[in-house]
Amino acid sequence: MLNIDKYAAIDIGSNAIRLLIATVIEREGSKTLFKKTSLVRVPIRLGADVFLKDNISEENYTRMVDAMNAYVLLMKTHNVTRYRACATSAMREARNGISIAKRIKEETGVEIQIIDGNDEAAIIATTDLRELIDDNKVFLYVDVGGGSTEFTVFANGKVVTSKSFQLGTVRILNDMVRESIWDDVKTWIKKTTRKYSKINCIGSGGNINSIYKLSEKKIGKPLSYFYLAGFYEELKSYTYHERIFELQMNPDRADVIIPATKIYLSAMKWSGSKNMYVPKIGLADGIVKSLYNEKVAEEMEIQMRDK
Repeated sequence: MLNIDKYAAIDIGSNAIRLLIATVIEREGSKTLFKKTSLVRVPIRLGADVFLKDNISEENYTRMVDAMNAYVLLMKTHNVTRYRACATSAMREARNGISIAKRIKEETGVEIQIIDGNDEAAIIATTDLRELIDDNKVFLYVDVGGGSTEFTVFANGKVVTSKSFQLGTVRILNDMVRESIWDDVKTWIKKTTRKYSKINCIGSGGNINSIYKLSEKKIGKPLSYFYLAGFYEELKSYTYHERIFELQMNPDRADVIIPATKIYLSAMKWSGSKNMYVPKIGLADGIVKSLYNEKVAEEMEIQMRDK
C-alpha cells in the first residue's frame, strides 16, 4: 500500500524565484521516494534592486505578487498538502524585505521565511546529497547564488564547517564585489581544506546545472577542472547575444553564467579539487525534505502521545 502526497517549495533567490512541486511516495518497509513533478522558474532579479538601491522596487514587488498568486494556483491544482517559501540573500539584505514579505502575505496568503546563509546550508544538507557523500571522502560543497555563495566541507560523512559569503553572480555583474571578498573566500577555503590530501567539489545552482547539461556528461560523472577551465574560456569568447543564440541559453542565464563559472573554478583551484560533481540538488529540494521530516516527526509524536 502506497501513501502519496505532494509537497512544494518556493525558493526566492537574488536571480530568480522557483517553485518545485515534488511527489512524495511512501511504502512501509521501503525508502521514501521523492520525485520532482514540476519546476517553474521566474527570472525576477531582486538582487539588481537590492544590491544597488538597498530596496525591492514596487515594480518587482508587483511581479512577486503575480508569481506567488500563480504558484498558489499551481499548488492548488496539484493538490499540494504542505509547502514552504524561503527567501535568501536579496530579501535578507533589503531594507524593506520584512515589509515586502508582510505585504505578500496579505496579498497572496504566502508566508515567506527570510533565512540566513547558515540556515540555507543546513536545509540543503538534509537532501539526498548525503547519498553522494562517501564516508571515506572529503567534499567541498559550493552553492552559487545571485547574492551569495555557501560553502560546506564534508568529511567522514559529516559536516565539518560551512560559511556564507556575499559573493554572488548578480553582485559581480553589478561590480559590487570587492577584491577583499575574493581574498576572504580564498583564505577560508585554503584554511579549511589544507589538512585533507584529496578533495572533490560538489556544485549546486542553476548555472552549474546548465554547464553540466551542455557538457553532455553521463549522469553521475563529474566535471573536471580542465573541462570547466576550457568551458570558461569558451564562454568569454562569446558575446552575450551569442551565448543566447549559439549556446541557446536563457537571457537571464547568459550573463550570470560567466561569474558563476569563475566562482566554481576558484573554489576548485583553492581547494585543490580536480573534479566537481553536479547532483542537481538545491535549496528547494532541501525544503521539500525538511517538510517531510517535520511530517514524520509529527506522526511519531502523535503515536507516542496515544500510547
